[in-house]
Amino acid sequence: MKRFLMAIFLGGQIAVRIVTGRIYRRNVLEHMFAVGPDSLNPVLMTNFFAGMIFTVQTGRQLVHYNALNALGGAFAIAFCRELAPILTASIIAGQVGSAFAAELGSMRVSEQIDALQMLKTDPVDYLVVPRVIACCIMLPVMTIVGLVTGIGGGVFIGSFLFDLPMSEFMGSVQSSLSLSDLLIIVTKAFIFGAIVAILGCSWGLTTTGGVKGVGHSVTSAVVTTWVSIFVVNFFLSLALFHELGAA
Repeated sequence: MKRFLMAIFLGGQIAVRIVTGRIYRRNVLEHMFAVGPDSLNPVLMTNFFAGMIFTVQTGRQLVHYNALNALGGAFAIAFCRELAPILTASIIAGQVGSAFAAELGSMRVSEQIDALQMLKTDPVDYLVVPRVIACCIMLPVMTIVGLVTGIGGGVFIGSFLFDLPMSEFMGSVQSSLSLSDLLIIVTKAFIFGAIVAILGCSWGLTTTGGVKGVGHSVTSAVVTTWVSIFVVNFFLSLALFHELGAA
């Protein structure tokens, strides 16, 4: 709990620094590459196979009700709105968030962060803010890429197993997804990116206990990030449900 409160405090510090323009732009570009291209393959594979799995299970049920033409709509509602952002954020948390915790944790136990402070370089400015900005920029991009890949998997299985034409599947997807849904997906991904980076960096900065402590910090950071993503997604979905109900 103490670490989580420190992470919230760190998030406030980051917001102030971004607003005041204290950003190392070169570091941001470096971390954007780590969050984006370096994580592309697992994001693509996870979303592609998840899209196929979802289509198989949903299609089997819709066949019984003679409603296979609604397969694309069901896919859009569940996979596009919920699963794609969560799956992509979880992959980034496992690959990038863990790396952030390990890197900063190693720097903490080896006193490199203390050396930065001795050189009058703020560790939050130099190490944390660029990572947070990189995640907030790249996670929406990766989510859209994963979403498109997942739709591709759904189209493939719909055609291969259920003889559902691509045009019919995509037409159902388009009728169920609107521009506001895409904005919601991007907003969720932006928030998840902030969660991944802030928790990973916070757990790294608060590492103690030498090399063994680094391992504990990495594991704890990833697990805490996954749980936080699901909890935040629930409240976001609940808020959007009430908004749509009121509309």
